Amino acid sequence: MNLVSRIAEGQGSLRPKAIGPREILPFNVIIQGDCIDEMSKLPDRSVDMIFADPPYNLQLGGDLFRPEGARVDAVDDDWDKFDSLATYDNFTRDWLEQARRILKDTGTIWVIGSYHNIYRVGALLQDAEFWILNDIVWRKSNPMPNFRGTRFTNAHETLLWCAKDEKARYTFNYRAMKALNEDLQMRSDWYLPICAGPERVKGADGAKAHPTQKPEALLYRILLACTKPGDVVLDPFFGTGTTGAVARRLGRRWIGIERETAYVKVARERIASTLPLDESAMQTVPDKREQPRVAFGTLVESGLIPPGTALIDGKRRWSASVRADGSIVGVGKSGSIHQVGAALQGAPSCNGWTFWHVEQGGMLQPLDALRQQYLSAL
Repeated sequence: MNLVSRIAEGQGSLRPKAIGPREILPFNVIIQGDCIDEMSKLPDRSVDMIFADPPYNLQLGGDLFRPEGARVDAVDDDWDKFDSLATYDNFTRDWLEQARRILKDTGTIWVIGSYHNIYRVGALLQDAEFWILNDIVWRKSNPMPNFRGTRFTNAHETLLWCAKDEKARYTFNYRAMKALNEDLQMRSDWYLPICAGPERVKGADGAKAHPTQKPEALLYRILLACTKPGDVVLDPFFGTGTTGAVARRLGRRWIGIERETAYVKVARERIASTLPLDESAMQTVPDKREQPRVAFGTLVESGLIPPGTALIDGKRRWSASVRADGSIVGVGKSGSIHQVGAALQGAPSCNGWTFWHVEQGGMLQPLDALRQQYLSAL
């Protein structure tokens, strides 16, 4: 079995430099190397989602100390240092070019950053013809204080969620997000803690393994929002493997690219110890847009709503009777469940599935409940 085949089956995790462009995707592996070089070897339009946590280019000068004198463990690694803003911009253009090439036309990309870099990255995303769907503000419930007292406490980071173009048919699991948010529409400000406690990956010396490890709750929400089980998620700045760990939990296939050997080691160990959810637990509330279309007449001809059934609106103001052809008639109006509902209210439109109800055991049941009952029996 050659190395590409072994990687595809999860038996290998590092690709030797001698290998050429991949004709198949290396699922569920960490590829060690430069992100731009390694992305250039992936096939066109081959991944469903990209989560990118690129260097923030913080350009910190000097050490920072806490009030009691302890040194703050800030981001001062070489991978976050660039000679100039122009150098950083060129780096960003190059990896975004590869990201656009390998992203499916139905896929989306998420990029996270701070005020140091997110505005430059946002402009370059638009220059690369990505279409920004949302900017998400991650409000940190436990941010690091501003120890010098010279600025406001930096308590948030920004995520940009983009499709490949304005008309792209991307995945958004709206109903799953609503269910996650206690049946309210998910807003664009997310209140989550920074990574701390047992979740924080530590090295052999007991120090945190990576200075900017993202919380699993953040990636959980992102993957749940815009991927499906079996989708391929790429993280070109893999770090300690948060994206891979959450993808494994949720039954998504993943590819991580990471340059630093120390990060590769801890990420591999972390992901290997992550337990996937049971297949049934990975299922989410289905999006109505993905459900088969059902005409009201189908429920009539199936016998679920027989001709002659009385329909009542939720406030018991109007009633109508079902006819054999699936139309309804009541209060001098006739037509579809939507047309009659709109006419009675003097409204331009009406969702007849939620407006009309049938009475069962003294309780009103919306027609949509009967439609769901029909769909579940298919």
